[in-house]
Amino acid sequence: MPRAGGLALTAVCGARVAPGVGTVLELTGFGDELAGAGLVVTGEGRLDAQTLHGKAPAGVAAAARAAGTPVVAVAGQVTLGPAALRAAGFVATYALTDTALDHRDAVDRAAELLRLLGARIATDHPSPTRPMIRSRP
Repeated sequence: MPRAGGLALTAVCGARVAPGVGTVLELTGFGDELAGAGLVVTGEGRLDAQTLHGKAPAGVAAAARAAGTPVVAVAGQVTLGPAALRAAGFVATYALTDTALDHRDAVDRAAELLRLLGARIATDHPSPTRPMIRSRP
């Protein structure tokens, strides 16, 4: 049910209330972008029970799954179990807290840990159409 502001806009201006993530995906042409994608990477600060109730990563995963494109998520922390994550459409998740020494370390070294996880994702999920390019030491 829309809140007071939403009710006013629908009554006075003829606006319609729509779920946020679906509207954003539609307005950005996300479905069109999926056509050439071999993998979708999405994320948020914490993948938890709220994620499954309309937050962006769940909407991205649902849209990508419908298009047959695998989805991985990156988060500061993941509290959902493997079954819930699979049911939501994620083929894998990566948490900074799994790589960091503790929560504080994950916050302090977020940029570094994200780079490390990005490299890990590229290794774990290579593109079938583009070869993996590895840097030389």
